[in-house]
Amino acid sequence: MTVPFLATVYPWTKAFHVISMVAWMAGMFYLPRLFVYHCDLQPGSAESERFKVMEHRLLRQIINPAMIATWFFGSMLVLTPGIVDWSAPWWHVKLAAVLLMSGFHGAMSKWRRLFLEDRNTKTHRFYRIANEVPTLLLVAIVIMVIVRP
Repeated sequence: MTVPFLATVYPWTKAFHVISMVAWMAGMFYLPRLFVYHCDLQPGSAESERFKVMEHRLLRQIINPAMIATWFFGSMLVLTPGIVDWSAPWWHVKLAAVLLMSGFHGAMSKWRRLFLEDRNTKTHRFYRIANEVPTLLLVAIVIMVIVRP
């Protein structure tokens, strides 16, 4: 199913999709880094409380709205005539990677809640490794969209 009207606004839709994706990825790269530093702080300390505020604001004011906008504009692109070749495998891989990114987003929301409740049990090493997940998924997504193997 496509919506013919969307072809007239395609360049704008694509631009806003890329803008929102860049904002989402910036937050997805930064939040795990905050967790790395938050791990080393004493629960209840002034520094720990400051990190809680930073993590909350980043997630609620940047990452969540950017993810919603990315999904919204991406859905508009999928509904634009001639944009997706439904028989090509690249878009299945891209969609799977975006779903994984959204799942990772959910995991980070859970981790932020655990920090908020002073119940984090993961180490800074865990978050350093987790920090690489968005990068790997982004590489897969961009290759699927640009190269379309």
